[in-house]
Amino acid sequence: QFAGKWFLAGVASRCGYLAERSHHLEATAVVVAVEGQSLAVSTFRKLDGMCWEIKQHYLPAKARGRFLLKGRGYSSKVDVVVGQTDYSSYAILYYQRGRSISVKLYGRASRVSDAVVERFEQHVRAVGLNEDVTYYFPTYGFCDSADEFHILDGEL
Repeated sequence: QFAGKWFLAGVASRCGYLAERSHHLEATAVVVAVEGQSLAVSTFRKLDGMCWEIKQHYLPAKARGRFLLKGRGYSSKVDVVVGQTDYSSYAILYYQRGRSISVKLYGRASRVSDAVVERFEQHVRAVGLNEDVTYYFPTYGFCDSADEFHILDGEL
């Protein structure tokens, strides 16, 4: 049910990189495919005007709706939890690395309804974040693909 194309609509995070570059956010699309029990996730976004594809694998965790994203190096394990979704229009996901948590809002369309944004903001407040660290992404200028020289396998 989670497979297919999603658009990143919003992120709440205390990430310093995000705060510093919030005025340069690029439209970001995600394509999810099911591979056995895991999810193959391709993220398409622009970096310095070029379209890039970042490939990741979300491995199944013990409970339904929970995944593990393994990066490179020590403490690069990220727990991913589906907080809320209707599969057809939106999904709210939690990403936790150590004690740091972020919340992401994805939509099946580049724009999500006000009601969905309100649900997202409720989830954001529930984990102790607020509007000061919530960023919304452009709804235009998406990449659909990247050439062979602009594909990253793993985590940024």
